[in-house]
Amino acid sequence: MYQQLKLFISKFKEFLSQKFHKYDSKVPYIITVLVTLLVVVFGIKFFLKLTRNLHTDLLSEFDTSVSEYVTSFRSESLTTYFKFVTDVGDALGYLIVFSVCSILFYLFFKNWKYVLQLSSILILALSSNLILKEIINRERPTLEHLVTVKTLSYPSGHAMTAMAFYGFLIYLIFTFKISKGLKFVLTTVLLALIFSIGISRIYLGVHFPSDIVGGFVAGFIWVVFCILILNILKVFKEDPNT
Repeated sequence: MYQQLKLFISKFKEFLSQKFHKYDSKVPYIITVLVTLLVVVFGIKFFLKLTRNLHTDLLSEFDTSVSEYVTSFRSESLTTYFKFVTDVGDALGYLIVFSVCSILFYLFFKNWKYVLQLSSILILALSSNLILKEIINRERPTLEHLVTVKTLSYPSGHAMTAMAFYGFLIYLIFTFKISKGLKFVLTTVLLALIFSIGISRIYLGVHFPSDIVGGFVAGFIWVVFCILILNILKVFKEDPNT
């Protein structure tokens, strides 16, 4: 009886080993899918909670104190810098950056898939931001505006699109076969640009800090969601390494 049980366990272990070995190449993608799914769910919950609390005294105090602190640093040189940064996070800025990225992707990778992925997340972020603004319908702050704005306030379109577009670009950079040093430099520059664009909107008086937080969260959800979809597709490929 003991020998039969031992033989059964041995055969079962061999069976599991063979089965899991077959999917070893897909395990990283499966883990990524599970992690990103959790992040998307918790990200959406946080965004909804923040949105529900937009008109609370606590958030109002936060917006006022942060706005006063940021605008207290206004100077001619900083205003010039933040106006430039906010232009980089506008339509013309994305058109230029997207065109440059498209050319580089084709020259170095001879593949349009990265261009398609980057354009997809840009379109998703822009279109969903316009819908969210209309649904939530939050007016702009009454501070002095240093630039002209025409749309509603929450969530910040600049913050949301910057996080989605440049955040996904950071993800792509990490998937490229380039040196770690170059990855570090590019990631640092893009992270600095993302947060500079967000701060610029507070500095220029056209957004509440909570607009920026909401925009960053919504943009990050799109980044993680797109990573989730890409890894699901890789899981179902016969060979995820191709």
